Amino acid sequence: MQTAQKIILLLILLTVSGFAQNDFAEDDSIEVYVIDSFIPPDNPTVFNLSFFTSLPAKSKVVFDEEFEFEVSKELSEEHRIQIDLTKTKFKSKNVSYVIFVEDSLGGINRSERFEFELQEEIQMEEESNFVLLCLFGGTVFLLPHPVLVITEEENYFSLTKEIALFSFRGSYRYPSGYIAAEYSHIFGSLHKNFLRLGYKHFIEISGIEYVSPGLNGFTNFTGFNGISPELSIGWFKIFNTFTVYTRYRFNFKPGESESNFHEISLGLYSSFFSFYF
Repeated sequence: MQTAQKIILLLILLTVSGFAQNDFAEDDSIEVYVIDSFIPPDNPTVFNLSFFTSLPAKSKVVFDEEFEFEVSKELSEEHRIQIDLTKTKFKSKNVSYVIFVEDSLGGINRSERFEFELQEEIQMEEESNFVLLCLFGGTVFLLPHPVLVITEEENYFSLTKEIALFSFRGSYRYPSGYIAAEYSHIFGSLHKNFLRLGYKHFIEISGIEYVSPGLNGFTNFTGFNGISPELSIGWFKIFNTFTVYTRYRFNFKPGESESNFHEISLGLYSSFFSFYF
């Protein structure tokens, strides 16, 4: 009987000891909380990663179980890195990564597996292509785009320049939306110059780039003030930076239906010069 009691007591002690060890291991493990993990649309070759750890730790990130980058050399709870993706050659556009953290005693924990999608196959660009892209980008930024203005009486030609002032983070390809300022000059019209301020929202569509509804307020500075809802369709990209789009816009001044006019335009969109939030 005493032998049986000793065996039962031993089993109870082993069970309690096992629970205690599990509790200690859970308390001792370091949790990883990813805050930001994205590729900005205006810089598709840079991966931004930031995360917190539940305890001070050193950290590194490993892509596709092959490419390793050190994030924090010293013990810290806040970790942040920007990685130049042109230094790696991934096998596909879907890239997985795991974060490894090391505590003050040398214990190592790994996070769950995360994934992101490349905007393009990352390759180092030749210097000539880079110069060409800069020249083209500067030209796009400076030049206005053509607009056909349709009124009840006559049609006019217009030039419009839009600048994306503030963009709001969305996918790796496009922001969720942006606030833009726009100046237009209509040749031969009674009301020639207009300034607009409005918001455009992005809805990415398979087969094309996006559909973008928007709403603007406008003024000609001499009392012709109104509202202009619009719809843009992004068709395809150039240099993976600029998107060719067409836009329809309806302009109206409340209470003066005879002043309403329509616009059909062709343009290039880029958020390269925009501030991101």
